[in-house]
Amino acid sequence: MYQEERLIEIQNYLNKERRISVEKICELFGVSRDTARRDLVKLEEQRAVVRTRGGAILPSQPHEVKDYSNRLQTFSKEKLAIGHKAASLIGKGDNIILDASTTVQSCASQIEIECTVITNAINIADILSSQPYASIHLLGGQLEKQHRFLYGASVIERLLAYHVDHAFIGVVGISENGLTLAHEEDGMVKRKMVQQAKQVTVLADHTKIGVTDFYRYASLEDVDLLITDQLPSEEFQNVLAQHEVELLVTEEEN
Repeated sequence: MYQEERLIEIQNYLNKERRISVEKICELFGVSRDTARRDLVKLEEQRAVVRTRGGAILPSQPHEVKDYSNRLQTFSKEKLAIGHKAASLIGKGDNIILDASTTVQSCASQIEIECTVITNAINIADILSSQPYASIHLLGGQLEKQHRFLYGASVIERLLAYHVDHAFIGVVGISENGLTLAHEEDGMVKRKMVQQAKQVTVLADHTKIGVTDFYRYASLEDVDLLITDQLPSEEFQNVLAQHEVELLVTEEEN
């Protein structure tokens, strides 16, 4: 195998596992350690990897948070499947919290049972206002205009009054570092939502898994269930198991 072919295969491996060791390259391609190191040097020159002691990792990439309408167009089928499964977990008469993520919005659009919904999301309140099933408590606060959620001390203070059966939470990233996103003000609200719920379910498509963004608002110990659209790597499944997070994969049901 030529070096160019190995480099492509190494990048494919990194895209799935996010890290690779010199020993793993030797095992996969039957090359010497010196050859493996030269491959990693080449990839680093192309800014495709960051070399570490004994191997390489993917470089950190900023995660652009698109505006709300644009995010609704991303992975729509996956989000609909995740949202459908989340909605099926809501029992008649449940009190639930829905955060302002677009995947959670997909859940809101598929609720067909009587429940009480507490949310800080303008779009979710609007969707549910046209449905006969949900009683809506919209948390008042300062409006984040681009992403259409309410935040601030008044939202957090209001949340203290509620104790709910279930919170459905979205993420920009979920990893061994916990649940993360780009906006601290949104994260502070999500943190309180997690604390006020008996059960916490994270809704995250496969692109969010293994990702760590700017602000951590909860740890994996705070999560009861992760609903995603593709089976994560065995390594991440083990991380979830260590933290007693149940895993539900929608693609396995298709």
